[in-house]
Amino acid sequence: MIIIMLTAWVPHFHPSPCSLQQQQLGTCKGHTNLQLGILLSGFFWLAIGTGGINPCSIPFAIDQFDMTTVEGRQGTRSFYNFYYVIQTVLLLINVTLVVKIQDSFSWTLGFALPCLFMVVAIVFYFAGAKVYAYVEPEGSIFSRIAQVFVAAKCKRHVHIPDKGDTSGVFYDPPIENMEPKFPLTKEFRCLNKAAIMVENELNDDGSNNNPWRLCSIQQVEELKCILKMMPIWVTGIITYIPTGQLSIFPMSQAMKMDKHLTQNFEIPPGWMIIVTMLTIAIVIPFYDKVISPTLTKMTNQDGGLTNLQRIGLGHFFAILTMVIAGLVEQRRRVSSTSLGESYEITQMSIMWLVPQFITLGFNQAFSIVGHTEFFNKESPDKMRSIGNSLLSLQTAVASNLSTFIVNIIHSFSGKQGEPDWLDSDVNKGKLEYFYFIVAGLGVLNFGWFLFCACRYRYKTFVKIEDIR
Repeated sequence: MIIIMLTAWVPHFHPSPCSLQQQQLGTCKGHTNLQLGILLSGFFWLAIGTGGINPCSIPFAIDQFDMTTVEGRQGTRSFYNFYYVIQTVLLLINVTLVVKIQDSFSWTLGFALPCLFMVVAIVFYFAGAKVYAYVEPEGSIFSRIAQVFVAAKCKRHVHIPDKGDTSGVFYDPPIENMEPKFPLTKEFRCLNKAAIMVENELNDDGSNNNPWRLCSIQQVEELKCILKMMPIWVTGIITYIPTGQLSIFPMSQAMKMDKHLTQNFEIPPGWMIIVTMLTIAIVIPFYDKVISPTLTKMTNQDGGLTNLQRIGLGHFFAILTMVIAGLVEQRRRVSSTSLGESYEITQMSIMWLVPQFITLGFNQAFSIVGHTEFFNKESPDKMRSIGNSLLSLQTAVASNLSTFIVNIIHSFSGKQGEPDWLDSDVNKGKLEYFYFIVAGLGVLNFGWFLFCACRYRYKTFVKIEDIR
C-alpha cells in the first residue's frame, strides 16, 4: 500500500497530468517503463500480503476457541458469520467513502487512508501477541500429502484385508498434541495401502523408519478429508460467476435507464453493488440471531442448517439472480428499442436492477459463509490454512471461467451482420441471452452439487473410549 500511495504522491512515479487541450490534440504523454514497474511492484507485494493473510486469518482465529466446549463450538459458527459481515461493511466503506475521497480530494489521500488503517491493524495484531493461543508447526503439509501418494504407489500390489481383525496390519501410532483421531475409512481405499506395514519398516521402538514408504492412518485420513471436499469445491466455482458479471454488465444497463430517484437526485450506476453489501450486512446477522436458533430448536441440528445446506441455498440464489437479471434486461431492451433510437435512455427506472442485487446478496451470504465454514471444519486441524485457501482459489477460478465464457460468446455471436450479444451498446446486444446461459449452467451445476452433497460424509473421529 505504501508503494501504491507513492505512485500517486511522487510526481516522478506517475505520468504528468494531461490537460483537456492535450487530450483533444492527442499529445498526452504516457507512462514510462519505470513508472509501470513501480506500480506493478506495489500490486505484487499487495497480492503477496493478501495471499498470506486470507488463508491464515480464519484458521488462526479458530485456534483461539476451545473446541472441547459447547460455547467454543457455537462461538466459531457466529465468528464465521460476523467475520464476513465486518469484511462486507469495510468493503462498503471502501467503495463509498474512500472512492469519494479519491475522486473529490486526492488520490494520495485515498490511498493513504487504507495504508494508515493497515498500520493500525498491525499494531493491534502484535498488541495481543502474548495472549494468543499458538499451534506449533509440525513440518510441511505438502510433504505429508506427497508421502501418502508415494507410499500408496510403492505398495500398489499389496493386498488390503477385506474383513476380519486388521490390528497389526495398519500403522496406527498414538496421536500427539491431543489431536482428534480419525478412524480408517473405505473411501479412496487405494490410499489405505500407504498405511499397511510390511517387513523392515519399523524401528525397534515401533516408530516409522521411512515416512515415504509407510504412513499412519491419521496421515492417510487427513489427505482423504481434502480429496472428499474437491467435488464440492468444483461445484462452487460456477456459483461465484454471477458475482463477477453483475459488477460489470449492469453498469452498462444502468447507463441506459432512468437514474432519477427523486427529481433532483440521480443514483450513480456504481452504487448498485451497495445493495448487495447492505443485503449481506442484514441477512447474515438476522440468520445468526433469529433464523439459526429457531431452526436449531426445530431440527435439533447445531446451527439450524448444515454447511452443505447453506451452500445449496447459495446455489439456488445464484440461479435466481441470473434469471431475474435476464428477465429485467429483456424488459429493458424491449422498452428501449420501442423508442426507435438505440441510444435513447429508456424511461424504465434503475430500481428495476435492485432485485437481482438483493438475490446476489443472499447468494453470497449463504455461499461464501457456507463454503468458508465447510472448508475450515472439514479440513484436518493441520491443514486448515489449505482448506481456507480453497475459497480464494474458487473465486479466482470462477473469475477466469467467467472470462472464458464471455470470450466464447464473443466468438460465436455477432456474425452475419448480427450484433454481438455482449455489444458495448447494450441496446444493440442480447445480454439477456448471456444471463440465461449462466443460469442454465447454474442449474446443471446445482444438480451435480446435489449428487455430491448426498454422497458426502462429514468427517468423524474415534471416541476416547474406543482408543483406550
